[in-house]
Amino acid sequence: MRTAFFQELHELAKDHNDIVLLTADLGFQLFDEFRAKNPNRFFDVGVAETSMIGIASGLALCGKVVYCYTIIPFLIMRAYEHIRLDAAHHNLNVKLVGVGGGFTYGMEGFTHFGLEDLALMRVLPNMTVVAPADPIEARCLAKISYETQGPMYIRLGKSGDPIIHPTRPDFRLGKALWMTEGKNVAIFAMGSMVLAVIQAREILRKRGLCPTLVNMHTLKPLDKEAIIQIAKTHDIILSVEEHRVEGGLGTAIGEILLEIRYNGFYKKIGIPDRLEKTIGCTDFLRHLYGLSPERIAETVWKTAKTGDKEI
Repeated sequence: MRTAFFQELHELAKDHNDIVLLTADLGFQLFDEFRAKNPNRFFDVGVAETSMIGIASGLALCGKVVYCYTIIPFLIMRAYEHIRLDAAHHNLNVKLVGVGGGFTYGMEGFTHFGLEDLALMRVLPNMTVVAPADPIEARCLAKISYETQGPMYIRLGKSGDPIIHPTRPDFRLGKALWMTEGKNVAIFAMGSMVLAVIQAREILRKRGLCPTLVNMHTLKPLDKEAIIQIAKTHDIILSVEEHRVEGGLGTAIGEILLEIRYNGFYKKIGIPDRLEKTIGCTDFLRHLYGLSPERIAETVWKTAKTGDKEI
């Protein structure tokens, strides 16, 4: 996704000289072409993420549209105060592009896990929060991010993410994408978990269960209409995210369901409060925490058939 996003951004920069790119000691090969063709619009600030946000905010005040790129824990958690005070409260055109959501950098350990970012960013004023599900969505988002006024947080996977859309989707901020239509059971997912749920749905289909799947790529602004529509037609709703189970997509959906007094069953699937003392590759950690297609399918099946009670 990150390659697709920045390729599209590079094309935009050819016609828009107000685009500026900052990085914090990351993405050297990724930005070689951009740096070569736009030497006055690319800055590597080094391992200084808080300074990067300050620089970006100053450039934005001068009329630039600034993209800040680095690994999610360092971009968001380390620089959070500066994002809050400099970019968010002043509604500046600072676009935060984080790579490594969830367990993407699993082998690097806890310092590189991106598990709390969605919760932190969705509470900030003026902040748009988006997690595309594949390279096609990432390309769409690059153009949309430039056209959208104000700060934005973009949560990306690494390179090599598979394409899940056969054609270019109608990708719009705050408008969910309906991936499949089913009955009774609905699943909301975002980012990397959309593909995992598509694969889980195939497992469930063979067992006679065909849930509705909604790609909730935009966490803020949230598509409340889609949630309400699902609530009216489905007795069981689940959310799936590669993020702490508190504060992210599941919590945002739960708030809407509470407001409308949803009478069905709702379950959040995500990463628990306490982690195992384990590191490993992305697939290993996703399976460990119940986010592999097989384990998602099992959780959905159990929830649909037993109301989440032990069999």
